[in-house]
Amino acid sequence: MDKLLIKGGRRLSGTLKVSGAKNSALPILAGALLTDKSVVIGNVPHLHDVTTMIELLGCLGANVVIDEKMRVEVSANDLRELRAPYELVKTMRASFLVMGPLLAKYGRADVSLPGGCAIGARPVDQHLKGFEALGAEINVVDGYVSATAEHGLKGAEFTFDLVTVTGTENVIMAACLADGITRIHNAACEPEVVDLVEFLNAMGARISGHGTPNVEITGVTALAGCVFDVMPDRVETGTYLIAAAATGGRVRLDGARPDTLQAVLDKLIESGAELSLGDDWIELDMGGKRPLAVDITTAPYPMFPTDMQAQYLAMNAIAKGTSRVTETIFENRFMHVQEINRLGANIELVGPSTAIVHGVDSLKAAPVMATDLRASFSLVVAALVAVGETLIDRIYHIDRGYETIEEKLLQLGADVQRVSG
Repeated sequence: MDKLLIKGGRRLSGTLKVSGAKNSALPILAGALLTDKSVVIGNVPHLHDVTTMIELLGCLGANVVIDEKMRVEVSANDLRELRAPYELVKTMRASFLVMGPLLAKYGRADVSLPGGCAIGARPVDQHLKGFEALGAEINVVDGYVSATAEHGLKGAEFTFDLVTVTGTENVIMAACLADGITRIHNAACEPEVVDLVEFLNAMGARISGHGTPNVEITGVTALAGCVFDVMPDRVETGTYLIAAAATGGRVRLDGARPDTLQAVLDKLIESGAELSLGDDWIELDMGGKRPLAVDITTAPYPMFPTDMQAQYLAMNAIAKGTSRVTETIFENRFMHVQEINRLGANIELVGPSTAIVHGVDSLKAAPVMATDLRASFSLVVAALVAVGETLIDRIYHIDRGYETIEEKLLQLGADVQRVSG
C-alpha cells in the first residue's frame, strides 16, 4: 500500500496548473447516459474516482474511449445493463448519480446503496423523494434501490428537505427527459451543479435557474451529443493555496476560477495572505509570515465549503492565536484531529461539530494515517510544516481526489516521495 513521506520545513513556491473538478466530472460522466449520441468531455482529471465512474459506465454497456489528454468520449446508445453493482458503487457515493439518467431514459434502474468516505450517514433519501415526486416507484431490496417508471417520468413541483448537491444533480438529470415542467426548490447552488447544467443544456436540455435555490426544467424527448470541458477544481485550488499559506510560501495557480472560491479567499486574506487575482489565475504570497488563526464555519455554497474544512484546520494548528472550526454539513468529519494532534497540534473537540484549535509554534513529524479524502490532505498540510519526516499511510484516499499529488508538490519545492510497503 502506497504512503507519502514528507520532510517538512520548506516554503511552497512556484506555479501549478489546476486540474479539472472531480465533483463536476463525475455527474457529467453520469449525465452522458442520457443521450444516444456521442459525448466528448475534456479537462477530466486522472483520478481513481473518475476511473471508477468510467468502469461503471462500461459495466452498464456504454462505450468509453479515453485519449492521451484525458478527453473522454462516451457513447451510451446500446446499454445492455441497467443495474449498477455493489462492487463499484460501494467505493464511491457519486456512482449513485447514474440512477437519475437510467430512470429517465429507460424507465427503470437498479443501483446499489452507495459507499465512499466514512464521514457520516449521508443518506440518499432526498434523491428517492425527488424521483417519487416525478412519478417513479421506489423499492429497496437486498441493498439495492430499484426504481421504475413504466409510463415515463412526469414533471412535478419538488422541494428538498435539506440542501444536497448530489440529490439536486440526480433529480435534475431525471427531470431532463420527464414529460412537462419540473420545478425544484431548495436546490444546491454549488458551481459543480451549475457546470452539470451547462453540460446538459449543451446537449439540448431546457434548464434555467441553476446557481439559485429554484431550478426549472422543461422536459424534452431526447438529448443530443456535445463537446464540453469540465470546470477547474475549486477544492484543489483552495487546498494548494492553504498549503502554501501554511508554509509561508508563494504560489500561482493557473487555470483557476476565483469566482467560485470567494469564501476561502476571504479567509486566506484574514489569515494574512496577499492575493492577486485574474479571470483564470490566483497568486498567493505569505511573505514568509506565519498565518493568523481565523474562525471558520462550513455551510452550503457560497459559504465556506466543507471539503476545505480539514485543510484549513491544519493551517490553524500552526497559526498565531486560537480559532474555532465549526462543521455544519457532515457529522463525524473531525477524524483528522486525532492524527494532527499526533504531530504536536493542540486541538480539542467540544462536541461533534466544533473544534477549538490552539495554534502552536511548530509541529513535529510522526507517522499518521489518512481517514477520508479531504482529511488526507490536511495531514499533508501539517506534514509540510512539521519538523522531520512524516509518513502518511492509506493515501489511496488522496488519490481519489487529487491528481498527481507528489508531482505537484515537488513542482512547488516540497520534499515528498511516494513509497510502498
